[in-house]
Amino acid sequence: MSAPLQDKVALVAGATRGAGRGIAVELGAAGATVYVTGRSTRARRSEYDRPETIEDTADLVTAAGGKGIAVPTDHLDQAQVKALVDRIADEQGRLDVLVNDIWGGEKLFEWDTPVWEHDLDNGLRLLKLAVETHAVTSHHALPLLLRNPGGLVVEVTDGTADYNAENYRVNFFYDLAKASVLRMAFALGHELGSRGATAVALTPGWLRSELMLDGFGVREENWRDALERVPDFAISETPRYVGRAVAALAADADVARWNGQSLSSGGLAKVYGFTDVDGSRPDAWTYLAEVQDAGKPAHGMNHM
Repeated sequence: MSAPLQDKVALVAGATRGAGRGIAVELGAAGATVYVTGRSTRARRSEYDRPETIEDTADLVTAAGGKGIAVPTDHLDQAQVKALVDRIADEQGRLDVLVNDIWGGEKLFEWDTPVWEHDLDNGLRLLKLAVETHAVTSHHALPLLLRNPGGLVVEVTDGTADYNAENYRVNFFYDLAKASVLRMAFALGHELGSRGATAVALTPGWLRSELMLDGFGVREENWRDALERVPDFAISETPRYVGRAVAALAADADVARWNGQSLSSGGLAKVYGFTDVDGSRPDAWTYLAEVQDAGKPAHGMNHM
């Protein structure tokens, strides 16, 4: 049982860095064959202009115990997505897990800026990257996923349905994008549930992604150095934590119980018993509601 996903095939769409990379690696650690996609390769960077590549992610998947396969893909390009799915069908004959993690919006949104002041082109581009890409990928990939019973679709977003229903998230475009992905999982749950598959929305907590660590001027090895400036950063988590949440869902024979629901890495850790790589079990969305948003002082590090 050390490799519960040994015979499973996964597609992590948007796996260059962050949550997508963490998810891909943990699926690999569970034994899966994982196709990883994105626009940043060793030959060409996306507009992010960062060093992480999908080839690096594929190598990490293989090193973890799975089989990583990098396929450069722009998920706004329907022909590229169709070719990707056709390749998976030809090479594997099945798809068991689809993770829609495409985002690409960090450089496109303006914090706390109303819609009439926000750059409109950037806002509309954000919606295309964060919403349209998911729809395009699901359209082409789900027929393959439905060939075998028990398939799982994970729509990665930011915030639980309960939290986002009560809280304004960053600005009009960001709020709409994250709410849309939550609703996608709900809608897909209705369309897939009767056909033998499961769809969920999943959010990490405060993610120590490559971009976040760079923003605080720290590395994963010394991330706690940022706590003097931002005490609430104590509740943060590595991308591997949400990856372990996806691996646990994919290995659960009773995963259909979650169909159409909004889930979080911290919430699932309590159910499945996994921890982050340092042995902690952060629950950021409970913390945000009960501590940070309530105006209480930061406490307890990341062991809620």
